[in-house]
Amino acid sequence: MSEQIDIAMVLAAGLGMRMRPLTLERPKPLVVLNQKTLLDHVLDRIAEARISSAVVNVHYHAAMIEAALAARSSPVIHISDERDALLDTGGGIMRALPRFGGKSFLIHNSDSVWLEDRTSNLARLIEAWEPQRMDCLMLLAAEQDSIGFTGRGDFKMLPNGFLYSFRKGAKRLQRRAAQGSAPFVYAGVSIAHPRMFEGAPEGPFSLNLLWDRAIARERLFGIALDGLWMHVGTPEALAEAEQAIMKRPSS
Repeated sequence: MSEQIDIAMVLAAGLGMRMRPLTLERPKPLVVLNQKTLLDHVLDRIAEARISSAVVNVHYHAAMIEAALAARSSPVIHISDERDALLDTGGGIMRALPRFGGKSFLIHNSDSVWLEDRTSNLARLIEAWEPQRMDCLMLLAAEQDSIGFTGRGDFKMLPNGFLYSFRKGAKRLQRRAAQGSAPFVYAGVSIAHPRMFEGAPEGPFSLNLLWDRAIARERLFGIALDGLWMHVGTPEALAEAEQAIMKRPSS
């Protein structure tokens, strides 16, 4: 049975080291892509998916992000303050976890944007979410249909087999082998159930720790992104994303 997703966690607290020099005097979420900040790209997408509120964590140039968000009314913004310590992806969500009221929530990196082909990828992700069977459902991009990613891929999709029937093409995930490759890249967007954070460590830690635990329980799933994914993490990727948007035919 599906579950309505009413709140999102937007990860915006990083130092943006790879985006320098553009982030020397501003945080990466406020870098502009196609006349709009990366953070507004993300929040507009969340609003379009009818997610009513978003928790945005802040650390580096926190006051600038707060000022930029002050005028937004949709989604409703809540700030998770990490000025005292940079907590990494997992630790940042752990600090904000009480805000989600024990319900499943969307996680969205602030440097993840995409050009959609036919349908809303967030709507597809929400429709495919099955909290009874999943601890986390990821949006995955095909490596060859990505901008700004360098590597050998992150995950393989496993055949579900005749005993398993998951909605809307969701498949169990497996990490690529240490020296191998995989066809799919984590697109910086997922839905998580709070149970995934049970027993998580205190302080800074990466979500990778919890994803590996979910894989061991056969509760990490993914669907393929429909469109062109852009990981806007460096000045070079920003320029490449600008070019891709300019070449996109007008709808």
